[in-house]
Amino acid sequence: MTTTAPAPAAVPASRVTAVPPAPSAEAAAYFAARLAFHTDAADVHAALAAGARDFVVVDSRSTEAWDQGRVPGAVHLPTAQIPQLAGQFLDPAVPVVVYCWGPGCDGATRAALALARLGYRVKEMLGGIEYWIREGYAVETADGTRQLPPDPLTAPLGADDCGC
Repeated sequence: MTTTAPAPAAVPASRVTAVPPAPSAEAAAYFAARLAFHTDAADVHAALAAGARDFVVVDSRSTEAWDQGRVPGAVHLPTAQIPQLAGQFLDPAVPVVVYCWGPGCDGATRAALALARLGYRVKEMLGGIEYWIREGYAVETADGTRQLPPDPLTAPLGADDCGC
């Protein structure tokens, strides 16, 4: 007598795969496009530390926020003033990296939109000044430079970048 093994029970889809992942070619196109619009604090810091001059950093926050601390070398262009001031401070041929407070703020997105509408090539720095500071990078203030130790929840301790 021959016996056959029962068919394996179907594994129910988890919430992760209930909507199936995109085909790899579509995923590659999406992630490539996403990188065209975003960068992060670690990459900006590494580029600036290496002396990169192929982009300019723009802080889109208020004057009060700017005074609290900013990315060294950043240009201050509050979002509401971008249409009037961008031409005075930015070269249209140089890409712009814009930031605001952090992930809970859409100020950088608004600033990036304003700059893109003016013809600038622009990326948003993910995490904003919050993650710049949390990753342990120095900020400029009216009183000089200050730096906090890296937050171990956002950056590997003792590392210059995330190793991504």
